[in-house]
Amino acid sequence: MTTSPFVIFGYGSLIWKPPPHFASEVPGFIKGYVRRFAHRSRVHRGTFENPGRVVTLIHKEDWDNFSKLDPFPEDDVVWGVAFVIDPLFETEVRAELDYRERDGYNKQTVDIYSIENGVEKVVIPDAICYVSKRDNPSFVGSEPLDVIAQRILRSVGPSGRNKDYLYHLADSVRKLAPASYDSHLFALEARVRELDELEEI
Repeated sequence: MTTSPFVIFGYGSLIWKPPPHFASEVPGFIKGYVRRFAHRSRVHRGTFENPGRVVTLIHKEDWDNFSKLDPFPEDDVVWGVAFVIDPLFETEVRAELDYRERDGYNKQTVDIYSIENGVEKVVIPDAICYVSKRDNPSFVGSEPLDVIAQRILRSVGPSGRNKDYLYHLADSVRKLAPASYDSHLFALEARVRELDELEEI
């Protein structure tokens, strides 16, 4: 009897800070979700007194019902990296990821797609990802871009400055594949960089 490998889909900081003991990595995208800075970060990029903002995945239908005024395109897809974990270290990595994502994330499975010869196909079924659901106290929902930008610019936590998280994520998504694009992420990055430059004047 063979068991399926443990695969974790990284769509946030896991892209540039991957889990330990991964045997291979596969860039790809998922369908039916949006990636939004809609999660309070109280243990990594902020504090309980001043939480930052980090990304989570939300089912597209749920987000449409929740956020009627989201200005970003319907055709964006969520690109990330699927990390295949060495089976010898699966228990260790699962425990480490559960701790790393302890601030309000829940596990669920997603299919990872890629584009081969112009055709979309599932390259990894049933990968694990960590998602903040609407009933989670860390989920903040939809906020105006400027509100998120100001929060990110001024938040700092044990893992560093919130703005560095944003900049790393935007740079990482650009490098994943020619087709990778995220309107919300790149618009937020542009606004925070603009505010950042104004503070340096």
